[in-house]
Amino acid sequence: MTVTDTTRGAAAVRNAGGVVIRLPRTGASWIVRPRSVLVSLLLAAAVAAAFVVEVAFGELDLPLPDVVRSLAGGGDPTTALVVHSLRLPRALVGLLCGAAFGVAGAIFQTLTRNPLASPDVIGVSAGAGTAATAGLLMGLGSGLGIQTLALVGGLGASALIYVLAWKSGTTGYRIVLVGIGIAALCTSATSYLLLKAGVYQAQQALMWLTGSLNARDWEHVGPLAIALAVLLPCVVLLAPWLGGLQFGDEMAKALGLPVQTARIALLAVGAGLVSFATAAAGPIAFVALIAPQIALRLVGVPGPALLPSALVGSFVVLAGDVAGRQLLPGTELPVGVVTGVLGAPCLLWLLGRSNRTGSGG
Repeated sequence: MTVTDTTRGAAAVRNAGGVVIRLPRTGASWIVRPRSVLVSLLLAAAVAAAFVVEVAFGELDLPLPDVVRSLAGGGDPTTALVVHSLRLPRALVGLLCGAAFGVAGAIFQTLTRNPLASPDVIGVSAGAGTAATAGLLMGLGSGLGIQTLALVGGLGASALIYVLAWKSGTTGYRIVLVGIGIAALCTSATSYLLLKAGVYQAQQALMWLTGSLNARDWEHVGPLAIALAVLLPCVVLLAPWLGGLQFGDEMAKALGLPVQTARIALLAVGAGLVSFATAAAGPIAFVALIAPQIALRLVGVPGPALLPSALVGSFVVLAGDVAGRQLLPGTELPVGVVTGVLGAPCLLWLLGRSNRTGSGG
């Protein structure tokens, strides 16, 4: 941990290659490192480029300068119609979902101190997916009803994992093992729902379960944007607690953190991010797993790297969706297929690395 001075207003001191910013009345503090700032700026530029390319490519490819002008409020009416009515919602859903999955993955991996404990591996995404699938098959559409069901499913899966993993406390190893079991249970329940559904409903749900940005429109953007506008500030406020919990319960208690309250609050926020993102675009595979790991290696800090994780998550989803539409001519692969192909080797590498370093158990 770093040592901060108490001065009038926000205090800033040099420490560990960064600047510690502390708000005296709240006790909240953040470490700002030059490398993290530089990496975040570069990632933001990459996300902006991927966003423009995502909007430009489709059945009718648009010149990149025309897309930029249209996004800025200019350009000809035909380009504006294609950009704002057809493609912008899809790109925004990809941007927001990627950020949500990236931040949620960073939260879960930091809390458990296990790089394998991402929401899609330990069953949180599967719980949200099962609940949302049930809503889709009941004809609830894709609005607030689905968002609510996904939130209930994600929070319920998180609570069940936490309770079943509890044994005089929790460890990352037990959470991963219990979570894999919960994921299998939810996957089985989803398969049962698909078997009971009609052919057309099952096809719709199956495409959604793969993780897809196809046919996303403004009704998907609205609830997701509102959810992130509420949850991401909560993450910022809880970030000091998350930074303390990365050192373990005993150290966190010695630092005066309310360990159980902090863990429950962070799990709830992380599950909320996963649930709303899953409801909007489906359980896009492995984004929550790989985004925090890439971000940590880019910024060179022990963790958590929340903003870089969000930016990496957005870039992975947007770039994956572009690749899914361009790799095979005449075929549009769901973004979840692309991220799954990229994420599976990453999962195997993390598993092997965890076994070598002893962090897997």
